Amino acid sequence: MPGGDISDLDKNRALVAWLRYQLRHAEQRVRDLEHAEQAERRRRQRARAEQLWKIQPRRSAETALLHRGGCGLYTSRAFIDREAAVSALAEPGIAPCDVCAPETGLTGPEPGA
Repeated sequence: MPGGDISDLDKNRALVAWLRYQLRHAEQRVRDLEHAEQAERRRRQRARAEQLWKIQPRRSAETALLHRGGCGLYTSRAFIDREAAVSALAEPGIAPCDVCAPETGLTGPEPGA
């Protein structure tokens, strides 16, 4: 280190440290963005499920139940649309879920009509 200058080795060590710092921050930003993207995907799926319904088949003496698509009491990937849900509620062997109240929004004119 003639004249008080910083050696090439020290400069490169400092550069490596700075690049590691930048990499850590860039990786954290990627993780944050991935988390936000997953949360948005889940939100869109829940919103879509709330516009659909599902039927829990009857078991032994129980009545079949109509659920909102987002109801957690019954898990299914087989969703039905509004028209099918209205028809299902008219069936004598199908009752609405007491928790998610799927009949809300099914009576009256179709939204957007």
